[in-house]
Amino acid sequence: MNKQTAIEMTPTLAPRSLREFYRYVCCLANMLSSAPETDAGVWRALSSFRAELRQLNSCPSNETLSLLLSLHVVADLVAQGWSICATDSTVTLAYDPTHEDAGTRSKEAVRKNHLVERDSQLREPAVAEFIRGMEKRRLTSKGWHSIHSLMRDGRDLAERLRPAAEISDAQERIEQLGRTIAPYLQFVEASGVCEQTGLVLSDIWRYFRHTWTTAYRSVPGRSIMILIRDSAAPNHPVIGIAALGSAVVQQSVRDQWIGWDSNNGVATILSKPTSRTAAWLWAELRQRIQAVFVKDLIESEVIVRKELVQPTMATLARLREEGQRAIEQHRQQPQKGLHKSISKAGSLSNAEWQRRARSHLFRAKRCRVLATLLGIHLVFTEDLSDVSRGALAEAFKSSKLRCAVGQLLRIVKAERVGICMMDITVCGALAPYNALLGGKLVASLLCSPEVTQYYAKRYGQQQSLIASSMSGKAVIRKPSLVLLGTTSLYGIGASQYNRIRIAADQVGGRPGTKIEYKELGRSVGYGSFHFSNETVAIIDTLLARTKDGRKVNSIFGEGVNPLMRKIREGLDLIGLPSDQLLLHGNQRIIYGVSLAENFREVLLGVQRRPNFVLSQDQPRRGTAQIAAFWQRRWLDARIRRPGILEMVAENTLEYPIQHGAQVVLPSTDDAPGLFDEDTT
Repeated sequence: MNKQTAIEMTPTLAPRSLREFYRYVCCLANMLSSAPETDAGVWRALSSFRAELRQLNSCPSNETLSLLLSLHVVADLVAQGWSICATDSTVTLAYDPTHEDAGTRSKEAVRKNHLVERDSQLREPAVAEFIRGMEKRRLTSKGWHSIHSLMRDGRDLAERLRPAAEISDAQERIEQLGRTIAPYLQFVEASGVCEQTGLVLSDIWRYFRHTWTTAYRSVPGRSIMILIRDSAAPNHPVIGIAALGSAVVQQSVRDQWIGWDSNNGVATILSKPTSRTAAWLWAELRQRIQAVFVKDLIESEVIVRKELVQPTMATLARLREEGQRAIEQHRQQPQKGLHKSISKAGSLSNAEWQRRARSHLFRAKRCRVLATLLGIHLVFTEDLSDVSRGALAEAFKSSKLRCAVGQLLRIVKAERVGICMMDITVCGALAPYNALLGGKLVASLLCSPEVTQYYAKRYGQQQSLIASSMSGKAVIRKPSLVLLGTTSLYGIGASQYNRIRIAADQVGGRPGTKIEYKELGRSVGYGSFHFSNETVAIIDTLLARTKDGRKVNSIFGEGVNPLMRKIREGLDLIGLPSDQLLLHGNQRIIYGVSLAENFREVLLGVQRRPNFVLSQDQPRRGTAQIAAFWQRRWLDARIRRPGILEMVAENTLEYPIQHGAQVVLPSTDDAPGLFDEDTT
């Protein structure tokens, strides 16, 4: 075994439960050894294993929950391709990497791992019922329709593309392609209905999302769902789907590229030791100190108002002590009802925001942030009091000042990441367009001025949940989408993002600039996607029973990536090596797409007004120009490649329907019992 990929599983359990743990794992190992070496064989064995575990899950004690969690973690790793070496007193799980690089796993292995979770979701009765309901024809306001009405027949599309492929004149050929495929963007609103079929837009998007390799999960924070439609065919079939979500706060490779990391960002700001730079630093600091709600802290004598401009080390100590006391209260009494009402609320009064600011969670956050800001204030007072050029030049070399500027930069980053950038969470084409490099079309259209303007309109008047709860009053931050980020699903480059470089002047933008999916580097392969919903549910229950309260309550504002922190807390609670188990090894390529020339300055807070690469004057025209570029750059050559139109034609809507955009529900064959005689 490679030591880097072998984990000894010794959970912290009572002796009797530990013996049960070894017994169950040995039974699973025996079942796997006798099952067919196929995905279906592994799934049937794991299904039987989990079914047996569910019998233990009837009003279980804390000890039983710990046993269940240990066993479900084993099942999760087996589902991801790990092997078991088990005896009646030891359990070791190992993963044999398929690449020489132990941190990189093959595309096929990762794909299979994701399919395990996706197929498990598709087997859920409610999900399967939704899929079948969408595929059943029903009478809508637009006549009889089903989801099939929004799939383009591949035979018809191929027949319309063949004459275009035979046209010798390039310009005439492109014009014919524009009449055959005419893409446009449709943003999915909560109550939106398809004008062509009468189907609910969110249901359409959700159905096609279930064709993805990964399971469908809703994400917290801001979210935009998009359908890419084709007006050149009846019912305007769906070419592809996309979604943008709140950007990941911590991403070291991306942050280094932007300049948010302590080295590059601080160096950029302190590269000009001028009075203007010093004034900007002071202004940024004072603005953030003034934004923190302090009335209750003054009332309880945690701080006096004079200390907001003349802090001392004692000031910082009192704030940190109070912050720790408040977070412990939050863990004991998370006040979920109060915080849930925030997420469902629209516009709240200042009185309501003050009530939320006084909650245990935000009192703790305010104390911690204020302690940090006033600590920066102490450093600035010492190093930036003399604004002569020579004094500033010397001060800017100070490691203490650089540290303080780095702290301020992290606070600025926390604000800007939420309003000036988003992550591409879903992006791809459906059959039959996927055979025509439709994925590149979808990726390119996400850079359309329609997207930036829709984002500004949708969130332009939205009260910021975190900022308003910190300030005790309504705070609206003007959104400017200047950067998109995304990752490949696998450890190799994503074909739909590769070579997307569009000269801006070809699509109505500034000459000399471009739209590009720029490869920034690789992630470290750390995350939580490989843990099942059952495992997370058990962690939820187990943590809820801990006497010291839960560190993570899945409340917006507690911190970044609550799911991963919750899983870590649960694994640590039962003595399993969380660092090793969260390191799934699925490294991904990280991409950045700048939508404004000065995106770095905007994200650093140095500039407020973005200089967009593409003209914002006629957003729909911008979409049409990007679609036309795709037709010239990729579609034109693609349709003339041998075998491509035959691939397109394989997707037929004639009964029996054989179409790649249709969700294929997995088999639900019954599995044998875990302790049947033939498997033990």
